[in-house]
Amino acid sequence: MQPEVMMKKKCISARKASLVLFLCQMISALDVPLDSKLLEELSQPPTITQQSPKDYIVDPRENIVIQCEAKGKPPPSFSWTRNGTHFDIDKDAQVTMKPNSGTLVINIMNGGKAEAYEGVYQCTARNERGAAISNNIVIRPSRSPLWTKEKLEPNQVREGDSLVLHCRPPVGLPPPIIFWMDNAFQRLPQSERVSQGLNGDLYFSNVQPEDTREDYICYARFNHTQTIQQKQPISVKVFSMDSLNDTIAANLSDTDIYGARPVTERQPVLLTPTGSTSTKVELRGNVLLLECIAAGLPTPVIRWIKEGGELPANRTFFENFKKTLKIIDVSEADSGNYKCIARNTLGSAHHVISVTVKAAPYWITAPRNLVLSPGEDGTLICRANGNPKPSISWLANGVPIAIAPEDPSRKVDGDTIIFSHVQERSSAVYQCNASNEYGYLLANAFVNVLAEPPRILTPANKLYQVIADSPALLDCAYFGSPKPEIEWFKGVKGSILRGSEYIFHDNGTLEIPVAQKDSTGAYTCVARNKLGKTQNEVQLEIKDPTVIIKQPEYKVIQRYGQVSFECIIKHDSTLLPTVLWLKDNDELPDDERFLVGKDNLTIMNVTDKDDGTYTCIVNTTLDSVSASAVLTVVAAPPTPAIIYARPNPPFDLELTGQLERSVELSWIPGDENNSPITNFVIEYEDGLHEPGVWHYQTEVPGTQTTVQLKLSPYVNYSFRVIAVNEIGRSQPSEPSEQYLTKSANPDENPSNVQGIGSEPDNLVITWESLTGFQSNGPGLQYKVSWRQKDVDDEWTSVIVANVSKYIVSGTPTFVPYEIKVQALNDLGYAPEPSEVIGHSGEDLPMVAPGNVQVHVINSTLAKVHWDPVPLKTVRGHLQGYKVYYWKVQSLSRRSRRHIEKKILTFRGNKTFGMLPGLEPYSTYKLNVRVANGKGEGPASPDKVFRTPEGVPSSPSFLKITNPTLDSLTLEWGSPTHPNGVLTSYILKFQPINNTHELGPLVEIRIPANESSLILKNLNYSTRYKFYFNAQTSVGSGNQITEEAVTIMDEAGILHPAVGAGKGYSETLFATSPVMHTVRPTFYKVQPLYPRIRNVTTAAAETYANISWEYEGPDHAHFYVEYGIAGSKEDWKKEIVNGSRSFFVLKGLTPGTTYKVRVGAEGLSGFRSSEDVFETGPAMASRQVDIATQGWFIGLMCAVALLILILLIVCFIRRNKGGKYPVKEKEDAHADPEIQPMKEDDGTFGEYSDAEDHKPLKKGSRTPSDRTVKKEDSDDSLVDYGEGVNGQFNEDGSFIGQYSGKKEKEPAEGNESSEAPSPVNAMNSFV
Repeated sequence: MQPEVMMKKKCISARKASLVLFLCQMISALDVPLDSKLLEELSQPPTITQQSPKDYIVDPRENIVIQCEAKGKPPPSFSWTRNGTHFDIDKDAQVTMKPNSGTLVINIMNGGKAEAYEGVYQCTARNERGAAISNNIVIRPSRSPLWTKEKLEPNQVREGDSLVLHCRPPVGLPPPIIFWMDNAFQRLPQSERVSQGLNGDLYFSNVQPEDTREDYICYARFNHTQTIQQKQPISVKVFSMDSLNDTIAANLSDTDIYGARPVTERQPVLLTPTGSTSTKVELRGNVLLLECIAAGLPTPVIRWIKEGGELPANRTFFENFKKTLKIIDVSEADSGNYKCIARNTLGSAHHVISVTVKAAPYWITAPRNLVLSPGEDGTLICRANGNPKPSISWLANGVPIAIAPEDPSRKVDGDTIIFSHVQERSSAVYQCNASNEYGYLLANAFVNVLAEPPRILTPANKLYQVIADSPALLDCAYFGSPKPEIEWFKGVKGSILRGSEYIFHDNGTLEIPVAQKDSTGAYTCVARNKLGKTQNEVQLEIKDPTVIIKQPEYKVIQRYGQVSFECIIKHDSTLLPTVLWLKDNDELPDDERFLVGKDNLTIMNVTDKDDGTYTCIVNTTLDSVSASAVLTVVAAPPTPAIIYARPNPPFDLELTGQLERSVELSWIPGDENNSPITNFVIEYEDGLHEPGVWHYQTEVPGTQTTVQLKLSPYVNYSFRVIAVNEIGRSQPSEPSEQYLTKSANPDENPSNVQGIGSEPDNLVITWESLTGFQSNGPGLQYKVSWRQKDVDDEWTSVIVANVSKYIVSGTPTFVPYEIKVQALNDLGYAPEPSEVIGHSGEDLPMVAPGNVQVHVINSTLAKVHWDPVPLKTVRGHLQGYKVYYWKVQSLSRRSRRHIEKKILTFRGNKTFGMLPGLEPYSTYKLNVRVANGKGEGPASPDKVFRTPEGVPSSPSFLKITNPTLDSLTLEWGSPTHPNGVLTSYILKFQPINNTHELGPLVEIRIPANESSLILKNLNYSTRYKFYFNAQTSVGSGNQITEEAVTIMDEAGILHPAVGAGKGYSETLFATSPVMHTVRPTFYKVQPLYPRIRNVTTAAAETYANISWEYEGPDHAHFYVEYGIAGSKEDWKKEIVNGSRSFFVLKGLTPGTTYKVRVGAEGLSGFRSSEDVFETGPAMASRQVDIATQGWFIGLMCAVALLILILLIVCFIRRNKGGKYPVKEKEDAHADPEIQPMKEDDGTFGEYSDAEDHKPLKKGSRTPSDRTVKKEDSDDSLVDYGEGVNGQFNEDGSFIGQYSGKKEKEPAEGNESSEAPSPVNAMNSFV
């Protein structure tokens, strides 16, 4: 908070003229700013900050907490009075005071009684500068007494009469809240007829039979104790006239019965309030509640008016079905007569309530704290109002001022205390008490006399940033006693600021109404009073305003075209702008057609809804600018189309308003050629330095034909203008007249200044020279200055011609220099240049790294360590360390070869590195050198290390020659890189049959000194696969593989069955291997590349059976892709269930050519070649009618008869124990190729299919009579799912006869070597 001036002027009656004179001459008093650090240091009288309410009702079951908090410097102490006498809390064990606080805690929960502590309490907070007191706090415990027992008679009432059920709750503190409920704890419904009054009674304007009940219960809720008291239930019985007649009919005559009075309507009568008038007193600021409840039939309606006035608007409310008038925040103006009128169809009744609004005291001017310096004057004013008028009394430090210690500087005049020439001992806390019969107000206000030197609260060197031409406000928050005077200076030694261009505010703030660039700088605020002086400096920076130099322009665009709005900005380089685009003052649509670039907005494929106003808003932390343009979307133009072209060049260029640094250029635009000119580009030629070369100067919108151009000194300008529209750029205009500007000092210095030595004893200073345009005048030269850094030397300077290099000789080797280069011409120097750091020349390092250590990690990797050299010996920029290493000798070979050194560079100041790619079992040497920008230093002593053995490379070759019926010759070469001492060779081989199945693997270990081997006793005409590798003591190297075949037996020896072969058991090697025959078990070998081949189709009208052969990994999952041949549509894909090698395509179109291919899931890009098939034409009638043809019926009957005869013959022959002729023939002439393979003849036995695990004998064949054996006929299609080209029904079931033979190549088409069955015959007609 800033210090304020408080001027207090009073105009009083003539009898107080002396007081008027004093007040008019009174000087200002101080407010203490709310600065936390300042408040901690200043002495201050106590101030009550928190206290309990005046009327404090407490819960008697809980501890009583009486709050009293205060602040002051030094911290105040606290004391209490109870009922006007000192309350000694130390003598009452139940009462404690909180630490650093005046709050009392009375312990009721541990045996205390709340009633014992009823009374009036007051807190006093005191320190050395005065005493503040709290309000009188009246403590009363809450009370919730029980209902007194009473005998309630039932209420018997006649229908239509009025009724009042009295609640009469017990008197509690505070008064309870009343509500009526039934036995089920449900609130009784209320209406215009039945409602609860303000006193809690339940009023019936007229009763109805439905009002009869025995559980009208009044409840009283006491909020403080959270208890609810219940009155005994009240019974109401309503008698209707019909029931009354029935009751008395036996005792009365007919005349009496008919004469019984029926329910009669009645005019309103007020139940409450009674009489015609009443009075009501309410206090100002409270809520006024007035109530009228009337009896009558029909139920009366209540209306309220104020006699002689209107009910106050916005403060008047009606409640309880308009029976209650509620006026909030009443004032004296609400006094008057209020009339309630109850009306029904029979008449009306009214009541007048005379309302008087009284007022407890309320503040007009509460006394305020006063801070004065010694010798100053001041006043405390306490003014209050109320009805009746309150009396004002003063206390000093809690004591009536009449009996308080005398203070000569103090004078009491009614509601004002006047202080004159105060001293520090005048500090005190004064209390003003305003009271009348309805209450009181108590306010504390201290007088604090301080003698304080000036303090400035604004942070030092605070930075203010302001946009040019805007007001700048520089703060100087201050405090002091007496009040300091404030002065402002610009800069450290500047003169005091005065004049109309500055505004000085009372709170110390300096205002510069229009800040300019030259307003930038340091400003000093000085605060002084008679006790001292202090000052503070703040910084002011003036920023260039943000300007949109290329604003968006009005656009007319055809529908579906493209439009772009430009928003090119210029801003202060130190401010970061953000650009926001709006459409019709709202965010841009979330549409990818709207492309926001760095300085433009582009809308693609424009539609009608894009029509509107587009606004570019540029914001920085200090300012904001915007520009808008309208986009109009139109339909395509009618033909013939308008011809658009580039604009014609501008003409009549004219220069006016020539100044040293600016000139105004104007021109006349050429023809637009049906495309509006969007902008003009201005170029200039410097005829003095670069004649004939045109440079870009600026550009302006197409609506502008004049521009103010900024110029540089010492340039012979001529200008030309180019017009631009959406088609392109015009030809340049004719040049303007020439204008030579005056010379001036250079505005800038050379850039890219560097200092790098080329020799150990020199420093080469280079820079980028200024251009002639930048020279600003003739005689361009450079002042080159240098001095050694961190040495207390003076600058050495030399002025050189317009060159870009200067060499300083005789410098120490590699030391830092401070360098600066300043431009000058015949008129003077450029501004002071910035300094850069360079170094004199480098020299080769002097010292080699020491303590070189090598740790061999494995056979191909080593780690080298070294100690870094001292940086002083590097004599240059440390580039890193280089490790030179080379192989001296391979321990596995005796021959030497040319030594090839390798180099590894480790950047920076590293002290270790890894050497990869070493050869195993070799001797190496290495050394380490340090490198700088000049070169490398001396090498460290050579370090020798060896690599351990590794595994060898693969043998250099493996040849298999001289194949015979049962032998092969193997020759090999030793590994190119033994990587150690060879211990042996390992040869592994196994036979392969023509279904890619492998026999058992045989392994032979061969001494390392051998280079050939003859394998004997091999199977004839058998392919073998060989695996060959070398070994060292570390392990085996990579293997090489070869395949070879033994020669076929030319003597006509019977071929073994498929898969038959011989193998070897491992034996020791002597002069020749010992071989003997074994019965190998072959295992399936995966082909090198999986493949799907022989895709065939069998098509019907609307479906096709697809089958294929697969070679590759087991458990492949297939899919079928198909589509119409020649169509560009995507392939349709069907997943094959399981690993079956067939699939039925359904839902095809009859008479259509399709393409199909098969693929395997998980094998990227692996699928079969395409196959093409055609579905058959629709012949549904032929299929339907075949069962009704006579020849077909006869054929079926003949087949059935033949089968019956065969069954009878079979039965007879079985009973006779005979054999089939065919069976006898087979037994007599056994064919070795179709006999079952047995384990004792060296052939394969049965094998288990890896897919279905069902046994199938390899040698089985279909008998010559083409019948299927029982063990074969039980097999299902799943057993032969792979590689079978049978025929299928539409549902995929097998209908052809299975041949019992797996053939390598499928049968072509749908042909079969089997005799046609009836089913096949039927298919042939389709």
